[in-house]
Amino acid sequence: MSMTMTNHANELGEKIANKTAVIGIVGLGYVGLPLADALHTGGLRVLGFDVDPTKISNLEQGVNYLKHLGADMTERLSESEHFEATADFSRLDEPDVILVCVPTPVGPHLEPDLTYVIKTADAIGARLRPGQLIVLESTTYPGTTKGDFVPAMLQAARSHQRGEFTLGEDVFVAFSPEREDPGRKSHTTTTIPKLVGGTDSASTELACAAYKHGVKEVVPVSSAEVAEAAKILENVFRAVNIALVNELKTVFDQMDIDVWEVIQAASTKPFGFMPFYPGPGLGGHCIPIDPFYLTWKAREHGCVTRFIELAGEINRRMPEYVVEKTAEALNDDEKSVKGSSIIVVGLAYKPNVDDTRETPAAEIIELLAERGAKVSYHDPHVPSFPSMRNYKFDMNSVPLDEQTLSGADCVVIVTDHEITDWQAIADHATLVIDTRNAMTKVESPSSRIVKA
Repeated sequence: MSMTMTNHANELGEKIANKTAVIGIVGLGYVGLPLADALHTGGLRVLGFDVDPTKISNLEQGVNYLKHLGADMTERLSESEHFEATADFSRLDEPDVILVCVPTPVGPHLEPDLTYVIKTADAIGARLRPGQLIVLESTTYPGTTKGDFVPAMLQAARSHQRGEFTLGEDVFVAFSPEREDPGRKSHTTTTIPKLVGGTDSASTELACAAYKHGVKEVVPVSSAEVAEAAKILENVFRAVNIALVNELKTVFDQMDIDVWEVIQAASTKPFGFMPFYPGPGLGGHCIPIDPFYLTWKAREHGCVTRFIELAGEINRRMPEYVVEKTAEALNDDEKSVKGSSIIVVGLAYKPNVDDTRETPAAEIIELLAERGAKVSYHDPHVPSFPSMRNYKFDMNSVPLDEQTLSGADCVVIVTDHEITDWQAIADHATLVIDTRNAMTKVESPSSRIVKA
């Protein structure tokens, strides 16, 4: 540790260095659980916190509730003396380092919803003690760590008579954006570089030291605001480029040009081009949500982010576009959407995972149902339709067998899981609306395929 460090910083630095520091992780979901495993594997004791008692029970029993992470992870953690999961937030004074991995959704008017972040700050503040490092990982707009999280935490500390704390001397705070990519084995918590920006230099140094026990490459930046802005940039970059190809898809469709072939052709250029692919809409926690955090914050500073807002508009329109293409295709078969039996293939928002956060499949199902279609879905990763904030359906995944497929008027492909039986769809479905170019995987399909 640096010679300019305070006593509390030096003591915490020594604990982190010799691996006696206890790591607390708030939120044991898609971000928190693999992070807990990475740091635990790196030799640190981990205490996980979550408000969901089912997750706690599953972890105690070694039951895997995030299938893409594999059963080995939960079994390994449940059997370890250096990992414990709890719903008792009064124990937040036990960890030396607390990593906050809670959701940051948007409200009904696309405004940031920091409810979970502020509640966590309150809970930490109520048990805050000198010598703790707190790192926010939840994606949010620049300025959240210093302007929202820290004030809420320190106010809670005062309210609970925990004392007055000075940042960088008594307690330490940083922001380190999550960069999880569920389902892609080539990118893991351990191998994805970790950005770290502290509210002061001591906080940055301590946070970097802690993460280095579980992450191969840790990249310090000059401030929490830079780290927050970098995460927003990463997601805005993807959202804007996906919007571009989504818009080109609708244009090329009118010209009878296959956008997928166009992208493949453009990808042969070895410089100045990066392929992005169209789809039925955006899903997951980051890409459909995070750009709106920036546009909201920009308005507070008198800026209008027209480019980003337009991209969001285009991407949000895609489920309606898919439904329109479905209606047109059915009309060509002399059928209406009303009364037609339609199977939506894929409920998860991306391939090979059970993650349904912000999935466009839910909106597509609702839009088809509103038009009078008899809608079912198939997704082996999601056997029952989960409870969502905006969508509730009493549905279970149907099989992709000959009887089910031949009895449907239309199949709409939303997610291209590797385990999906594409040949069965090609052999037995009458009409297929393909939003993922998935049917190129099969030869000589007997079904009529419409790309959307």
